[in-house]
Amino acid sequence: MQPDKIVLKTLVTEQQIKERIKELGQQITQDYQGKDLLIIGVLKGAWIYMADLIREIDVNCTVDFLAASSYGASFETSGVVTITRDISTDVRGKDIILVEDIVDSGFTLNHLKNLMYERGANSVRISTLLSKPSRRRVEIPVEYVGFEIPDAFVIGYGLDYIEKYRHLKDVCVVNTDMLND
Repeated sequence: MQPDKIVLKTLVTEQQIKERIKELGQQITQDYQGKDLLIIGVLKGAWIYMADLIREIDVNCTVDFLAASSYGASFETSGVVTITRDISTDVRGKDIILVEDIVDSGFTLNHLKNLMYERGANSVRISTLLSKPSRRRVEIPVEYVGFEIPDAFVIGYGLDYIEKYRHLKDVCVVNTDMLND
C-alpha cells in the first residue's frame, strides 16, 4: 500500500518535529547538567526520535536500547508487558530518560520505569515524541512531551503499520478504512 492511500492527513510536520526536539534537547540539557545520564530508547519506534533528540542534548550521556510490548499483534493493549530485548547497561546510580515514540495506555512505560528503579536507578524520567492522554489506563508522568495528539492511529517518523511507513518524515493519521485493502 502506498503512503498516499493510507495517509488521511498530516498531523505533525517534519519542521514542527525538528523545532520541538530542539526545545526538548535544551530543556534536558538544563535539567541534567553534571549528572550521569543514561538514555534508553524503546525499540523499534523510538530510534529516529532518540537519534534526533540526543543530537540536541549538550551533556555527556550514554545510550542503550530495549524492546518491550504490551500489545503483541493487536491494536489494544493486553496490560501485560513483555521485554523482548533488555539493556546491557548497569543502571545503578544513573539518571535515566526512557525515550518512547508514543505514550498510549501507559502500561509499558510504567513497567519499565518501575523496573529501572528496582535495578537501582537514581532517577527515571520519560521523553516521548507523541502522547495520547485520552488513552491512558495507567497514570504516569511524562516529563518531556513532543506533542499531545488525539486518539488516532498514526504512522511516520519511526511509527509504523505492520513494520512499514517508519520512513515518513511527518507524523500522519492513518486512513483506517484503507487498512483492510
